[in-house]
Parts: sequence; C-alpha cells; structure tokens
Amino acid sequence: MRTVLIATLLAGWSAFSLAAQAPDSGAQAAPQPAASPTSQTPPATATSADPIKMAAPAAATKATPPSTKVYLIGAEDVLRISIWNNAPMSGEFPVRPDGAISIPLLGDVMVAEKTPQQVEEEIAHRLIDGQLIRDPHVSVGLTAVHSKKYYIQGEVNRPGSYDLVVPTTIMEGLVNAGGFRDFANTRKIRILRGSQELHFNYNLVSHGKGREQNIYLEPGDQIIVP
Repeated sequence: MRTVLIATLLAGWSAFSLAAQAPDSGAQAAPQPAASPTSQTPPATATSADPIKMAAPAAATKATPPSTKVYLIGAEDVLRISIWNNAPMSGEFPVRPDGAISIPLLGDVMVAEKTPQQVEEEIAHRLIDGQLIRDPHVSVGLTAVHSKKYYIQGEVNRPGSYDLVVPTTIMEGLVNAGGFRDFANTRKIRILRGSQELHFNYNLVSHGKGREQNIYLEPGDQIIVP
C-alpha cells in the first residue's frame, strides 16, 4: 500500500513538472527582429556623358531686319544727309536719273549703286580734301525708296509701277493693284523676271494650295494678268 502511494505521488509530480515547462498556447510569440532591408543601388546622377539631362536648351534665334548699310541706292531714291554743325549742306536730296545728287558747296556726288555708308565716307573725304571741314561727321539715311519697283499690267483695276519698299509676294502685289477685272484669267498669270517666265495660279493659291508659287517679288519683275 505504501509503495502504491509513493508511485502515485511521483507520477503526479512528473505531470506537474511537464505542464510547467510546456509553453502557454494563448501567449503571443515574441516579436522577431525585422530583417534588415536589402541594399539598393542609388539612382544614377546626370554626368557630362548624359546628353539628355546635361544639354542646355538652345537659345532662340531672332530674325534681324536688313540694315540700310547694305542697301544699294538708285535713281529716284531720296537721301537725308546730315553734316554736323553745317545746316546749309544738310537736307534731303533726290537722286537724279544719272545717279548723282547735288550738295551745296560740294557739287555733284555719285551715289548710285553705293550703300549709305559708302556715301558717308565719300562726302567726308571730299569735305576734308576741299578743306571745307577739318573733322566732318556725316550721316546718310533713306527717306524714300523709289528705285526698286515691280510692274503689273493686264486685267487688273490699277495697272502700273509700284515701289518695292518692303518684301512683297505676288499675292500682295496683286492686292495692291486693286484686284482683277471681270474677264481676267486668274489661272494663267505670268511673271517676267529677266529671261525667266514664272507662272502663278491665283485660284489655286487663294485656296491654300500651290503656295510655293507665291514667291517674293524682285526689282524689275513684271506681273501680267491675261
């Protein structure tokens, strides 16, 4: 009897010891340390070899108006000449058909086929050579341009010659002539330019087609509207 009681006590103690060592099923698991993030390659930075990111935007170009210093003077043009501190020799001077102008105390000066700057230098040299002015300051400008013309004839309302003062297309030239008469053949307009003969179809161009025909006029061009 005593032996059985001891065996029962030992068995109970063993069961109690095992229960104490077993983990509590209701307890939450201890948090595990977070895994260290994997190393990532830093984004590449722009270098001088990267043309897309390093190239600077190109500077915008601006069209510059033509300088009067390269304009060739012709007959019927009107020049404005200013000689500093010398009013009698200054003023407006029309270019004669022979290509010369007349300046008081200086006489005739050939200006045709010269630029305004060349005329300034010519007048200054003559003033010095003639001992009229020791150190002249001369300015030459254009007040009227009549030497560059184009001509329109045929079935338009205002045929005649027109000054080519600013860049003018064929279409603009025809507008300046006041439009067409009733029986004008606007499909077969001709432009005579020296030994060349160009063709212009007004009906086509006015509807946005064949725009390559609408070229800029040149001095001496003759527009013929049949």
